[in-house]
Amino acid sequence: MTSGIRFENVTVAYDGHVVLDALDLTVAAGEVMALLGPSGSGKTTALRAVAGFVRPASGRVFLGDRDVTGLPPHRRGIGMVVQQYALFPHLRVEDNVAFGLRARRTPRGEIRERVAEALEMTGMGAYARRHPRELSGGQQQRVAIARALAIRPEVLLLDEPLSALDAQLRSGMLGELARLHRELPDVSILYVTHDQVEALTLADRIAVMDKAKLRACGTPRELYRAPADEFTASFVGGANLLPVRVGAAGVSFGDAGIKVDTGGVAAGASATLCLRPHLVGLGDGPNRLTGTVAEIQWRGATHRLFVDVGGERVMADVRELKAPPGIGERVSLHFASEDAVLLPAGVGCG
Repeated sequence: MTSGIRFENVTVAYDGHVVLDALDLTVAAGEVMALLGPSGSGKTTALRAVAGFVRPASGRVFLGDRDVTGLPPHRRGIGMVVQQYALFPHLRVEDNVAFGLRARRTPRGEIRERVAEALEMTGMGAYARRHPRELSGGQQQRVAIARALAIRPEVLLLDEPLSALDAQLRSGMLGELARLHRELPDVSILYVTHDQVEALTLADRIAVMDKAKLRACGTPRELYRAPADEFTASFVGGANLLPVRVGAAGVSFGDAGIKVDTGGVAAGASATLCLRPHLVGLGDGPNRLTGTVAEIQWRGATHRLFVDVGGERVMADVRELKAPPGIGERVSLHFASEDAVLLPAGVGCG
């Protein structure tokens, strides 16, 4: 079959409560698609619909050219890694990895070959005889991935696979997952996460979910640089969202005039200025905003300043300052016109 995933108007409801609302989405063959959103947004429900663990109230799910909406999970031929890894504690690593192959009645000699291949691919070849209790969290996660890969799936589902790891392990595993994708270019991956960094790092495209609906879909660069609405702007990377007014003479934020592309927003309309904190500079410059320092956070290589400008709090991430301004001090901020995006006020916030 041809690899890939397709949702056609998929709705899932529990006791009349819609948890996934008319999802239309296609994951191309060999593509990594991240489903990004807060808890309760519908992203895990979408993944479970692909796996066969929930049945849509309406709509169809396709794997490649097969309609699998009515098929049980074991007949879909997918690999899946969940948050808690779900390894069998009484089985050695090699037997955990072989479990899916044995369930499919794969010949014994082929099982040995595939287990060795999957463990080697995930860097766990030397741990085949150990039990899960003898492994670190990161190593257990690698075993879970090896088990999913051993069946040679054309579709791999990852449900918050790094959330149980500490920051350092998570960073390392992001690199390992990226390497695995390069080695398995034909495998389509659906990756559920609420972590923006994971989505921006791994995904070819990101589908942003909120309140059971798909809000936006695009490449990480598209969603980061030109978000379609306020929710996407705030959830993908974090942003200043400042209320502005579009007039005949230009755009104004409070008493300050701002030079920015209006993006088709009509004169006289209210709008929202989307501005990433790392693109806001400290000191004089174009599009100057003046305000009072309300809070400072030291973040190692940077300081994050929270500046009260006309009743709105503006975030600015600047290189670590040897002498940061004090709380209550008046400062100036600035940004380049091309670094800001104007959104129609309130779009996508309902």
